[in-house]
Amino acid sequence: MNPILLFTIFIIVFILSGIRIIYEYKRALKFRFGKYIETLQPGFRWIIPLIETIQVVDIRVITINVVSQEVMTEDNVPCSIDGVVFFKVIDPEMAVLEVEEYSFAITQLSQAALRDVCGKVELDTILSKREEMGNNIKKIVEVETKDWGIDIIDVKIKDIQLPENMKRMMANQAEAERSRRARIILALAEEQAAGKLLEAGKLIDQSPSAIKLRLYQTLSNIAAEKNSTILFPFPEEVLPKKSK
Repeated sequence: MNPILLFTIFIIVFILSGIRIIYEYKRALKFRFGKYIETLQPGFRWIIPLIETIQVVDIRVITINVVSQEVMTEDNVPCSIDGVVFFKVIDPEMAVLEVEEYSFAITQLSQAALRDVCGKVELDTILSKREEMGNNIKKIVEVETKDWGIDIIDVKIKDIQLPENMKRMMANQAEAERSRRARIILALAEEQAAGKLLEAGKLIDQSPSAIKLRLYQTLSNIAAEKNSTILFPFPEEVLPKKSK
């Protein structure tokens, strides 16, 4: 085969094998003989084959699930808690050179921080203040990752699993609380109704005409049934009359 043709083919393969396409949402760290040279920006790039290599880093917001962790709360309640971490690489060079597998490292830190934060508070606090618990976990993870070129955007507690006996106790407690509130509301209603009746009685006592009107209204309501016989045990004249 023609040596010139072979050389031409070799040159073409050599050039093509060094072509790299970097997407807009990624950055590529270039290494020459293992030494970091520069960070390649998005677009069409070329590296020297066999001499230079690249490591691509995604700079979008990344989501990591924090697997369920067994936690003993401050009031000695065992529970399983899981969560989710949102982070973004803001310095690809530091994220690659300062820590091995930053995603795995963040996962481990988040799990440890979740156990630490939730183990120092009571169960009621975890259930009612999930947002606050997530912020506390975020602060702990941020302290460890600040030198890695990574920004922890948010940490959320997703689910809290309780033992079955604890679920039954909480359900009974909630039912008792609803019953207590219902009795209080009923008692307040009775108290208000009694007060209004007392006020009405005082007004009627001050006016004999009001007593008659009330009597006539009652008789009218009874007569509306059309199946009752009304008897007057006393003449109307015996009703109280307004004193002069």
